[in-house]
Amino acid sequence: MTSLPNTTLRRLMSLPQIPSVWEGDRRSLDNSDVLDLEEKTGQFILWVDGAEGMVRSMDVVTQETGPEAIVRALVKAMEHPQPPARPARPQKIIVRDREIQFFLRGVLQDLEIAVDYVVDLPIIDELFERLAEIRPPRHPKLPSEYSDLLIEKAYEIWADAPWELVADHQVVSVELNQWDLGTLYCTVMGMLELDYGIVLYRSLDSLRRFRLAAINQNSRTDIEEAFLGQDCLFITFSAESEDDDVDLEDLPLSEITPQFGSIHPFEGLRPTLYEEEAIALAVTLEALHQFFHDSQRKLHNNFPRLKKNYNITPPPDPKHPEITPQPVPIKVLTLPEVADELMEMEADEDKGEDFDFNIPLREGLIPRGSFISLGIIPWDNLKLLKVHIKHYQPEPTLQENGEGLPMLMIQTTRPKAKEVVEKIVAAGGLEGILFNVGEDPFHETTFDLGILQLKNKELYIFQEFPADSPVHIKAKKNWNQRCQKTKNICSLIIATGLTGAAKGNPSFKDMYALFEVRHIDPEELGMGKLQLMMQMDW
Repeated sequence: MTSLPNTTLRRLMSLPQIPSVWEGDRRSLDNSDVLDLEEKTGQFILWVDGAEGMVRSMDVVTQETGPEAIVRALVKAMEHPQPPARPARPQKIIVRDREIQFFLRGVLQDLEIAVDYVVDLPIIDELFERLAEIRPPRHPKLPSEYSDLLIEKAYEIWADAPWELVADHQVVSVELNQWDLGTLYCTVMGMLELDYGIVLYRSLDSLRRFRLAAINQNSRTDIEEAFLGQDCLFITFSAESEDDDVDLEDLPLSEITPQFGSIHPFEGLRPTLYEEEAIALAVTLEALHQFFHDSQRKLHNNFPRLKKNYNITPPPDPKHPEITPQPVPIKVLTLPEVADELMEMEADEDKGEDFDFNIPLREGLIPRGSFISLGIIPWDNLKLLKVHIKHYQPEPTLQENGEGLPMLMIQTTRPKAKEVVEKIVAAGGLEGILFNVGEDPFHETTFDLGILQLKNKELYIFQEFPADSPVHIKAKKNWNQRCQKTKNICSLIIATGLTGAAKGNPSFKDMYALFEVRHIDPEELGMGKLQLMMQMDW
């Protein structure tokens, strides 16, 4: 058994020993129900002076914490007690747990403190009883009369999977004009494959402020302040047995749990809803459910301006069952102009490149941090992919020859993938892929530039490869040999899943777009060695 260090023993023995009995206990928070915690997996450790009737120390630990914690709390009670108590050593301590008694006897044997066992601890018991009496009753997370309805509506939204249709910057407004709410502005979480849910901002200004604050945050404190500064209702989805490497969408419905709540700058995060909020949220979720169902095809590849009108009947009021609720007219609209505004906020944050090339090469088409690789897709897999892919640009002259089609894979997050494809489509499509040597005269380095040419002749850099990289040299050699076999036909695949388990190895379900294009010889465009030029932005 570990004993106290000699220096600690001498220090404690120098304290005055008072003629009092201290009560000590380690009590589960599950039994006490004193703290309003989301997960009561902790325990109190209390040391109370029975003669003075005061708490000398109180700690909260996890259930897994070893018995040493009760000794630490006791040493604190002796040396650094809570005011107004003064440092002292008791003559005797009593506990109601035999194991704790035997443990303390061994540890405290040199401190001349008696350790006894008792069935009850009257001071500590009374303390917890008083705390329970003064503790206000806990408000249920959902009003009981609307709980089942809200959960049902939440599962309907989960089945709709709006994150497959709408990115987090694309806003859908829901005009209620009921229950002290005017218009709610809906943003969908889930395309990033991290958190799934719907946030309903009570004002457009609140949404704008949050997005701007989130972009400009510089620290964890900034993030928390931006989060708690929102003015919204929300519904999120989680799983009790959630694995960080598992996407929630891969789990059975029985493991998915919806949570509801509200955030307000003056209230902070509140994981409960009151009656009017529950009614408003139930009606809003029903309107969104119908909207996503009706607009699925139109929302699949873009975010057009849409407007739908619904008459939603709110749930009956259990306090007045004799009153039949009347349908409420609800207007649901997409707000493409707001989506563009939010995207511009992020684009402004990404600006500030220091260099430009001496020909009109652009950056910004391919998101930073994307996973990029050169490879090949076998012909059989290509046929299967064409059936399941969300966006496909075919090349009529393609003929099967060799192992498969040379492939440039760019993997990013789902919203970014959607944006890349939208930009390419807006330019008329993808013309081809090429590589060209570039040099940086300022640092005397050379590199191989990977470039995409769009149908409108714009050129975008997708990657700078070190010219002397053995991995790239081999990949480029294989790429050129495969392109020769396919008569210079190759492909670009835009994939999702960058933040999940599929990072670096996307499956068919992660592949978002396939472009069959030409492998372009840079001499066709009159390119020689490209030189990096300084670009001043005053």
